[in-house]
Amino acid sequence: MKAFRLDELEAERVANDGAYLQFLRERNMSVGLYALNAGEHDPQQPHQQDEVYLVVSGRASITVGMETTQVGRGSVVYVPAGVAHKFHHISEDLRVLVVFSPPES
Repeated sequence: MKAFRLDELEAERVANDGAYLQFLRERNMSVGLYALNAGEHDPQQPHQQDEVYLVVSGRASITVGMETTQVGRGSVVYVPAGVAHKFHHISEDLRVLVVFSPPES
């Protein structure tokens, strides 16, 4: 078993000075913690993998393809591989668990 604590993952992400921390990589998936602060720009480009976002804290909008929705704690969003997507209008610091399948390259 592998078990993680969000507060420890957030501390590790900050210590590594990055917006994204991959903390689990297996044969069929990878999982990471993504952080964007209020007002920040999301620099993401489309990925080659399907992904699922679980918002653990914060508030923002996300656009996936041509669809936009508001997200906050507890929101889950699926993004198909190759589809353009961005978080925007980030009104509260955003922390998101990201699951890639297959694992992110």
